[in-house]
Order: sequence, then C-alpha cells, then structure tokens
Amino acid sequence: MPLIELIDVVKRYKIGEQEILALDGIDLTIDQGEYAAIIGPSGSGKSTLMHLLGCLDTPTSGTMLIDGIDVSRASGNKLSEMRNQKIGFVFQSFNLLPKLTVLQNVELPMIYAGVSARERRERAMVAIERVELQNRVKNTPLQLSGGQMQRVAIARALVNNPRIIFADEPTGNLDSRTGANILQLFRELSTGGCTIVLVTHDAKIAAQTPRRIEIRDGKIVDSESMDPLLSGQAQLTPTK
Repeated sequence: MPLIELIDVVKRYKIGEQEILALDGIDLTIDQGEYAAIIGPSGSGKSTLMHLLGCLDTPTSGTMLIDGIDVSRASGNKLSEMRNQKIGFVFQSFNLLPKLTVLQNVELPMIYAGVSARERRERAMVAIERVELQNRVKNTPLQLSGGQMQRVAIARALVNNPRIIFADEPTGNLDSRTGANILQLFRELSTGGCTIVLVTHDAKIAAQTPRRIEIRDGKIVDSESMDPLLSGQAQLTPTK
C-alpha cells in the first residue's frame, strides 16, 4: 500500500465571483522511504498540492489517502491529528522562535502533543544529534548560520517520528554548498525509512532527488524516478 495516494483530486478556490481551478484531476502515489521533489513554476499548483499532502487542507473532490487513512473529507481536528502524528514540515524561512534555544525550538511540537518534559528533552536531543548540532543546544537562532538553522528546523520536524517530511524550498535561503549538505541530509533520512517530499521551482534541486514530480496548470505532467548517479547526486560533495 502506498504511503500517499491521490485519486482524481481536484481543488477549486473562490476569490470573489471568480473560481480558480488549482488542481485538476491529480493521480499520484508516493511510497514509504521515497525521496521526491515536486517541481513547477509559480502558479502551477505545487504549493496547493503540498498543502493537501500535508493535511493543511482537503480536496474539493477526489480521494486522498495518507498512510491508509482517507482524509479527503476530514475535519479540522482530524487533519491536525494527522499532522501531529505523521507529518513534519521544513520551511525556507526556518520558522524558528528567535528567543528560544535550539533545544526549546525542537521541543515545541511535543509540547503541543502533550509529551512530558523529561521525554521531550530526551527525544529532542536524539533529533538534534541526528543533525549534528548537539554542541549548539543552548544557542538561539540568531547565534546560528543559515545552514544550522535549517538543521534545527529538520530536527524539529523529526521529533514526533513522522512518516513523511515535507520541505518547502528548504535550500532557498542557503548558499550552494550548505544547500547541498541539507539535500544530502534529506537523502540520509530517506535511506533510514523517512519519506521526504521537497517542493521547489528549481530544476537543479529537483535533479538531485531520485524522483521528480512535475506539475503545470494544476496537472501532473511528469512523474519519473531517476538513477541518482545520473541525477547529479554523485557530483555533490557536501561538507559537515
């Protein structure tokens, strides 16, 4: 069974008297452990697709299954539960709270989940160690580089052991070398069984993932898996 399955998914929005067709009959499956990029120009529907996949919204019509659960018509509470239990998010702007330490930022999702203080600290430290920032736990975001802040954001996305991580333009605010390091980290997480889905407008970024899902005018026009050696991955030389 695919981890993510969309069948004839349509999403329409109304802006005043105008109706916008954002997604037009999307069929898509993503398996556990895949590392994929959703790519398309501005206005193509890729952000709308990520919002649906991330259980931030529901389709106008069609069927959407996440980990075997039909969320096509789920309530706000059910969507919130799915996000908390199965999904992690990483954003271009990091979305860290500047007055909190690295440890406190990573602990935040577990506070919302009602996890005890002791377990929060233990799980946060495990996630921080996975992104190799254990020597920065007492620092605030303003004391970190862009790459370090993105690693904190990834650690925060990992603490609830999600099945899927969605990353929206995760290298957009990073230099090329740091961006390569972040992409390599995502690859390592995928190898460990976590499903990673990037959303990007950058074809060079998408070319470094084993699978590319291209969307235009609300339709998927290409969904191919690529040999990572041919995709440019072998040319990456990230540094820790």
